[in-house]
Amino acid sequence: MKPLFIVSCPIDTYSGYGARSRDFVKALIETDKYDVKILPQRWGETPWGFIRDHKKWQFLTPHLLPMGNKLPRQPELWCQITIPNEFQNVGKFNIGLTAGIETTGVHHTWIQGCNKMDLVLTSSTHSANVLKAIEFQQVDKATNAPTGTLKIKKPVEVLIEGADISLYQPKVSNFNLDLVKEDFAYLFMGHWMQGNIGHDRKNVGYMIQIFLETFKNKKQTPALILKTSGGGASAIDRQTILEKIDIIRNSIPNAKTLPNIYLIHGDYTDEEISHLYTHKKVKALISLTKGEGFGRPMLEFSLTKKPVITTNWSGHTDFLSSEYSVLLPGELHKVDKSAMSTNIIMEEFQWFGVDAEAASVAMKDVYVNYKNYKEKAVKQANKSKTEFSYAKMVEQLNSYLSKYVPNFPKQVELDLSKVKKIDTPKLPKLKKVTQ
Repeated sequence: MKPLFIVSCPIDTYSGYGARSRDFVKALIETDKYDVKILPQRWGETPWGFIRDHKKWQFLTPHLLPMGNKLPRQPELWCQITIPNEFQNVGKFNIGLTAGIETTGVHHTWIQGCNKMDLVLTSSTHSANVLKAIEFQQVDKATNAPTGTLKIKKPVEVLIEGADISLYQPKVSNFNLDLVKEDFAYLFMGHWMQGNIGHDRKNVGYMIQIFLETFKNKKQTPALILKTSGGGASAIDRQTILEKIDIIRNSIPNAKTLPNIYLIHGDYTDEEISHLYTHKKVKALISLTKGEGFGRPMLEFSLTKKPVITTNWSGHTDFLSSEYSVLLPGELHKVDKSAMSTNIIMEEFQWFGVDAEAASVAMKDVYVNYKNYKEKAVKQANKSKTEFSYAKMVEQLNSYLSKYVPNFPKQVELDLSKVKKIDTPKLPKLKKVTQ
């Protein structure tokens, strides 16, 4: 019998962690070494039902365990794909897989969670370095005297997020962008998270503000397409996003005219997103993100041979080259209280603040001198394709499993048909003794 490998993850959600989960489980199944079972979990407020909506992923259905049910038995291997403070050691060998962190530090419960596992896999060099470097001084509650140092004692390895190079590539697009009047549009892809303008993690509000300031009162301007939501796909969520955009538009001083912003809201298939990326009106991807554990949309978009404009810090710098992409300068600053998230994004840690002037200059220059950036983007696409494909991720994963996972005793089923019959000797007849 194959070792039982149970993966607890948000595999059926429309989220970055959902995409990561599906790739990871697919790779396990393809090895044909394990009896792979999936324990589906939710991921925040992100929509559910991805497998049902995507025929090509429905091969996962037989591997799904009912939510809330007990495990069939203790698995030889257990993996959780989530944030580390949720890690639990359930199997005989336990793996924690996380995108990691977007700031310069993590909550102490993340360290405790990682130490419950036998192996920790994370998506980027940035995340791995933060996890390895962070330490907490432990103290006695009664005396306040130091009792030791809390740090990760288990191996931490980088497992890249590989892109589907057959899906995200230049092609003829059928995505409907007829409402976009402009022939040149910047695209932003990602959730608009909590935080005041200039402080939400993806920095969507500040990006909109800089874009509007850069192209206000100009005769010819590019458009900005926002494929975003607050985490859900409801009409209320859509209205909230539109109201945020209006607030920023109304805050721009001395604006006689402003460039157009278009909102794409709701759930789309991978194929539809690929067609959005490759549409002839979409010329570049832009993100002024404060930090990424990896930055999967930027990797996928880079394969289309179009420029990526983003910040020069955190996970995405593993695959985006400063020679071929526009990586903007800035400086680290503390997380604003409005963007804090309990035990995840902490005020005492730092993340990246983009240089607004540099961002504005980049927006104008890519618009005016697009050909120069397009030529570099072709080289970035080749780097992404050769070094960050799904196949490369599978190669890495198999090497880690071979290196760290022990050999488990195999359970062998006994075939009684092959057992020889034993002839028993005849016993002597016994006489009844009467008294």
